[in-house]
Amino acid sequence: MPGSLYLVATPIGNLADITHRAVQVLKDVDLIACEDTRHTNKLLNHYGVTTKTISYHEHNEQQRAEHLIEKLKDGSNIAVVSDAGTPSISDPGFRLVRAAIENDIAVVPVPGPSALISALIAAGLPTDEFFFAGFLPSRPNARRARLAELQSVPGTLIFYEAPHRLAATLKDAFEILGEREAVVARELTKLHEEIRRGRLSQLAVDYADRKKDIRGEIVVLIDREVIGVAIKPTTSIATLVDQYEQSGLDHRAALKKAARELGLSRAEAYRQLIVLKNPR
Repeated sequence: MPGSLYLVATPIGNLADITHRAVQVLKDVDLIACEDTRHTNKLLNHYGVTTKTISYHEHNEQQRAEHLIEKLKDGSNIAVVSDAGTPSISDPGFRLVRAAIENDIAVVPVPGPSALISALIAAGLPTDEFFFAGFLPSRPNARRARLAELQSVPGTLIFYEAPHRLAATLKDAFEILGEREAVVARELTKLHEEIRRGRLSQLAVDYADRKKDIRGEIVVLIDREVIGVAIKPTTSIATLVDQYEQSGLDHRAALKKAARELGLSRAEAYRQLIVLKNPR
């Protein structure tokens, strides 16, 4: 019989944030595949886990996955852990899970900490719908293009970001998405945990001023709604729709966003648009 592949969530900061089941699984499996064995060994030593470890990270993922699948086929039980949080969420694991499924190997989730969920529930932004976009592109043009693609997503946007890019990302988000409520959650569950809430424009300035002092793991959350901005009364629905279409939105999304900016129902916005484009 083949072994089982366990995806084990580990603490994102505070070592106490691990389930009894997770510790037991780590003790019982034959091998633990770690993103960084040195980092994970600190956790294992804390809980008296002596199971053998092996590295499994983005640079050796394809080669190592093949090796781990062979061990699973031979009956070994293997746990996968990332440096922090839930494996496969912006961390290695996906390739191995797909390979396990293709080989009829049981994949067992062992749930626990996740930075994106921890940030979401504490942010104070809508939780009924959300979209996790991982890390935005590091290059400015690609980052802005990706943000433009996400303009019309009807849910709270969630990103991971590196400290040195945080200020630039917030500035780009403000310029592309418009003024929205946002949250920056940093170093969650750690000694210097920080959750800052405000408007995108405000947060962009705040973090630009403290650029050199920003450290740690960061989650950025952005509300789905654009805050009512100062639009001149003479601004027509047609002008706004044209502006939003030029920024990359399709016609339907542009009409919806323009209607919201002007405080109109979609039906009324459509009626005004028809009148303006087909005057009698």
